[in-house]
Amino acid sequence: MTDFDAIDALLAGARQEVPLPPAAERRALREGLNLSRTQLARALQVSPSTVAGWESGRDPSGEVREKYAYFLKGARTKLSASDPAGKPAEAETQVAGPPEAGPTVAGPAVAGPAGTDQQHRHGDEHGSGDGGDGGDGGDGGDEDVVALSAPQPCVLCGRPARHQVAGFAQHLDPAHCGTPERTPTTRQAPPAAPPPPPASAHPRPRTGGGVKVVTAGRRLKTADDPDLIAAAVSAALDQHGGDVEAATAALVRRAIPDAMALLDQTRKGGRYDIVAHPWLPDVLRKQTSRGPDQIWEARPKWTRAELPPGEFEVTALDVNGAYLSALKTHLPLGQLEHSTGNQHDRRRAGVHLITPPAWEHDAYLPNPIGSRDEPGPLWVTEPTLRLLLRLSGPKYGLCDPPEIHESWTSGATEGLLEKFRVALKDARDRAIAHDDDVTLEYVKAMYSKFVSTMGESNYNRELYRTDWMHLIRSQAFANLWWKAHRAYDEGLMVVRAMGTDELHVIGDWRAVFPEGRGVSEVKVKDVYTVGTPVAADRDV
Repeated sequence: MTDFDAIDALLAGARQEVPLPPAAERRALREGLNLSRTQLARALQVSPSTVAGWESGRDPSGEVREKYAYFLKGARTKLSASDPAGKPAEAETQVAGPPEAGPTVAGPAVAGPAGTDQQHRHGDEHGSGDGGDGGDGGDGGDEDVVALSAPQPCVLCGRPARHQVAGFAQHLDPAHCGTPERTPTTRQAPPAAPPPPPASAHPRPRTGGGVKVVTAGRRLKTADDPDLIAAAVSAALDQHGGDVEAATAALVRRAIPDAMALLDQTRKGGRYDIVAHPWLPDVLRKQTSRGPDQIWEARPKWTRAELPPGEFEVTALDVNGAYLSALKTHLPLGQLEHSTGNQHDRRRAGVHLITPPAWEHDAYLPNPIGSRDEPGPLWVTEPTLRLLLRLSGPKYGLCDPPEIHESWTSGATEGLLEKFRVALKDARDRAIAHDDDVTLEYVKAMYSKFVSTMGESNYNRELYRTDWMHLIRSQAFANLWWKAHRAYDEGLMVVRAMGTDELHVIGDWRAVFPEGRGVSEVKVKDVYTVGTPVAADRDV
């Protein structure tokens, strides 16, 4: 292939981005069809907050841009057809005529005034153009249709509706309603003014008699299992008129109660009950009103004391979702019980008074108990103790075993918060995939504030587990230590380890750690140079 052939092939494969209308028009087109962001997002396979971002001025790219442009073009065509003057037309409400006027599509009926039934119908069957809500009897007209200032659940399908018919929130266009269609049948008289039926009472399409499921990250869930995170984001965006910053701020403010609601949902059917307000020993209580308790979390704050001669490029790596990953740790279920002796029961977890072993590898690896100057015994958490016990074993042999003096422990499980962690992780993954900053910040606030307020905090009255708070934090520190050890074991030079998520290394780190934004990946925080070049030898 010649250079010109390559250029021709490049031009043939090049694609120009499909033009999009201004942001204000995008929203007007969607609302002109009475479509919610959630409905459009579902059709485009993105999140509602992503749609809100597009309507605030952010532009999509790639295949999703073409799909969005196709929707906007179709919406403009449909609205122009319904109103030749170019003004988006509201869907109309039509009153059904005599039986011979056309067949009725039966669906869940809602009682209207004077015993009338409000029910969805097809517009082409009744000559109403884009469709509307019909009724039996009455004097015609649309006096029972009221535009809602904020979307409310449709009485037929449960999805957000922007209009109220005869006192009940409904979609004016049956195409926008999630209620499945049925074949024509005789209408049955409904009970007088029933309340909106629960979601489980809605008829569902039959697909072989099985249970309908939907994707939830790498897992499946039943279709009627509520997605609390997506629902909260969608409601916040609707409440703030698509203002991404305002919606994000509102969601972050309610992150703590929302996290507790998600915990309750994920704990349904769990094997173990959670003791939310147990009695705590003095070592877990603050010594003064503003002072700390006696637990040492082993937070790393380590810098390599000396580097070899020469100039080196250092990469500061950022570990993603450190506290989110640390939710997978052994947590005590019930009230802590006291014990003495140099024994460790792996079926239990809690806090332990130990004399830590000497650490002789500080020149190239951080101390597993963190930066501590005072010698002697100290109270450590389960993750720190297990880290020391593992490093003292035959596989690593990096230190002597710690001496355990006494412990406060309870029966434990590593999977206590696993469903909670997976729900947050899946929501985080979807937010990253869809460039959904609203959900991403909301999820981050949920797990970080959940950890920081489960101790003696006035911001979370539903869960007082100071022991859990220390254990989860310590697990994050232990996870960072293992990343430092992995880097060292793979030939990298570790020069710094800080907090839960900061690791500085010299060498080809991409051969050791996957790069990305996932919780099992790392991203670059900074790149800098240390040292001075070694002068080349010269002949005298």
